[in-house]
Amino acid sequence: MSHTSYPASYYAASANPAPVRSPLKTDIETDVCIIGAGYTGLSTALFLLEQGFRVVVLEAAKVGFGASGRNGGQIVNSYSRDIDTVERTASAEAARLIGAMAFEGGRIIRERVARYGIDCDLKSGGVFAAFNIKQMHHLESQKALWERYGYDQLEMLDHVGIRKVVACERYAGGLLDHGGGHIHPLNLALGEAAAVESLGGAIYEQTPAVRIDRGSNPRIRTQHGQVTAKFVVVAGNAYLGGLIPELAAKSMPCGTQVIATEPLDSELAAALLPQDYCVEDSNYLLDYFRLSADKRLIYGGGVVYGARDPADIDSIIRPKMLKTFPQLENIKTDFAWTGNFLMTLSRLPQVGRLGDNIYYSQGCSGHGVTYTHVAGKVIAEALRGQAERFDAFASLPHYPFPGGQKFSAPISALGALYYSLRDRIGF
Repeated sequence: MSHTSYPASYYAASANPAPVRSPLKTDIETDVCIIGAGYTGLSTALFLLEQGFRVVVLEAAKVGFGASGRNGGQIVNSYSRDIDTVERTASAEAARLIGAMAFEGGRIIRERVARYGIDCDLKSGGVFAAFNIKQMHHLESQKALWERYGYDQLEMLDHVGIRKVVACERYAGGLLDHGGGHIHPLNLALGEAAAVESLGGAIYEQTPAVRIDRGSNPRIRTQHGQVTAKFVVVAGNAYLGGLIPELAAKSMPCGTQVIATEPLDSELAAALLPQDYCVEDSNYLLDYFRLSADKRLIYGGGVVYGARDPADIDSIIRPKMLKTFPQLENIKTDFAWTGNFLMTLSRLPQVGRLGDNIYYSQGCSGHGVTYTHVAGKVIAEALRGQAERFDAFASLPHYPFPGGQKFSAPISALGALYYSLRDRIGF
């Protein structure tokens, strides 16, 4: 059996020690079998174990191998499309429930870190940066929208205020979310996996699910064993492959790229981001950046539709970084990596059931750090018979990408180019 290791990212190089988890080599039974040991699967496992369920997690590679261990590490509230989109799409009751959950994920992460003593460099504070007046007006509307749902952690920053939190001359202002923040994403996943095991859950790595035999007690077959369960939770997202064809029809894997510089001296790091907040800009294809615990600048951006790996990641991301921080011209790039996330046409997550006992959540569309933790709680509620919040997400409509699987990537890229041009001219 082949062994899949972490990609050569900064996160893998600085990961906390973790045990070697063996692949499944026998036939076992459990209450819930979860496919995927990323945030969705781990969050679901924790909530279920805390409620007394027996849980087995199958991971095709290693804990946090996918987007959960490669992302920008930013705790950003709401969804890839904001609550106003949900209001236009869903029923009034579903929108009320989904809107109320938009700020829950960050609280769950903080509670998990505190309860289980997870060492993941948790910091508070995140900034949405605006390039122009149009984007400032959008951020003002976003602030009013979030406050309408009871969220009171926001502060507008004018052109003077934004320069007190980020040393960049490009921004006209921004919105500071005191409830946002950032983490070492792989260490968060590893800490949650340790918490799962501390509660009696079992995690098998290097164990891809190859088939699900559906029925009253579904069987999840792997290369050298199988799991018989009362319920299955599918949490593979962009790395699920063709295991469940009906989940692939309305989603598309996309790649994003990240670099990490060499460690900066303390004076330069403090000058760039004096409050150590994370930042993302307000463009359609946005850039995002923050400092690591050892004072590297982690900078990401861009989307590759269809999840092809670029030949030279640094050549894509470094020019973006230098536009933001020209003072880093002579600073080396130590790490460059890519990873896939799963995008839906609506940019809202896909949640639902296949039959009575297979549950799924996928398609965070690049906004998954907080949502996945909510998803775990909502799925666990549904398995306990409290499905109101699960059903609110499940009621969201989803459609195939134009052009089908063959042409969805180039058509989406053309659409992104249109919005990028709008961003550049401020339209």
